[in-house]
Amino acid sequence: MLSTVEEQLARVLSRVRVLDAVKVPLASAAGRTLAAPLRAAVDIPVFDNSAMDGFAVRYADVVAASPESPVVLRVVADLPAGTDLDPPLAPGEAARIMTGAPFPRAADTVVPFEDTVGGLADSLDTVTVVNAPGRAGAHVRRRGEDARVGDELLAAGARLGPLQLAAAAAAGVAHLVVARAPRVAVVSTGSELVEPGSPLRRGQIPESNGRLIAGLVADADAEVVLRRVVSDEGSGIHDAIRSARDAGADAVVFTGGVSAGAYEPVKNSLGDTMEFTKVAMQPGKPQGFGVTEDGILLFGLPGNPVSAAVSFEVFARPALLALQGRTELGRPTAALPAASGWRSPAGRRQYLPVAVDRSDPQRWSVRPATEGGSASHLAGALARADAFAVIPAEVENVQAGDTVVVMLTT
Repeated sequence: MLSTVEEQLARVLSRVRVLDAVKVPLASAAGRTLAAPLRAAVDIPVFDNSAMDGFAVRYADVVAASPESPVVLRVVADLPAGTDLDPPLAPGEAARIMTGAPFPRAADTVVPFEDTVGGLADSLDTVTVVNAPGRAGAHVRRRGEDARVGDELLAAGARLGPLQLAAAAAAGVAHLVVARAPRVAVVSTGSELVEPGSPLRRGQIPESNGRLIAGLVADADAEVVLRRVVSDEGSGIHDAIRSARDAGADAVVFTGGVSAGAYEPVKNSLGDTMEFTKVAMQPGKPQGFGVTEDGILLFGLPGNPVSAAVSFEVFARPALLALQGRTELGRPTAALPAASGWRSPAGRRQYLPVAVDRSDPQRWSVRPATEGGSASHLAGALARADAFAVIPAEVENVQAGDTVVVMLTT
């Protein structure tokens, strides 16, 4: 019996516990996950201010202005951004004001330079208004119209990207409570693996899974604390776990050594700690997962690069996000037409590396990243893939034009 993807993922997530929260300065919070809501410490905007370069006026003074009947006002103050001036304005008076400058309490409307005769060039003595504002209060940003002190801007579980960090800064927040970044050890297994660029004897291949998984770990906002390659024989697996423990790892991701062969170091070494399962998916059928007595998550992924990438995306990545308390654990998906057809294995959900054609913004399409289909050893195809097409187990053929669900990775 094969486990479903959902069953295996549920086994994994049932053993995940959210990591402890830490308070970090805003500058160190990129990519982290909020462990407590982000609340505004100041109003946004902080004060009433001008949305345009122009003149702060009384609406009643300019409501009738037109090219045929211009209104002349005396300019009595100049207000750049950053000033703390709040000049009084009598009827018939105006203050030149720049975008972002505090708005005078004696005024109620901004007339942009474009609606005057002289504009910026003739603006410090008198100003001639030739177009009336559309309404009182035009071009004035009011204090707190975006957020008030104490308002929740982001809930716990949200990822802090550039836009979110900018919002926190605008809200006057200097420190954020976030989940600690998971610490991950990446261990590639295989006596055939050598450093890329090294001379290859018969039977050897360049080691690539370590770089693949380390990159995917970083993309999941986790920290790689150990990378190691171990052979198929000896004590390398247990040595790697001890080193991972010494490095404070929360998880160890193994690639290779989990299938049914005679030389399967992860399966042979950790059979009492990990459960090895066959999952109804292609690639990635053999999976291993377990937890050490001291709580380190152990992931056993297949060794073929495409299988390792898919398995990480489907099982390890959601677990690393769950460790951080992330609200959303899955990649974004889209329903896109297939630009060409391919076969899918009966009874197994297929995760096919695909390239998304974005040349027509109104009609994206996808095609296999390689002519070899979903063969799990085709590491070169991953360079051309920016998504995985997810084909249900009951579908055996995808035809050109069929709509397929795509898991976007870029």
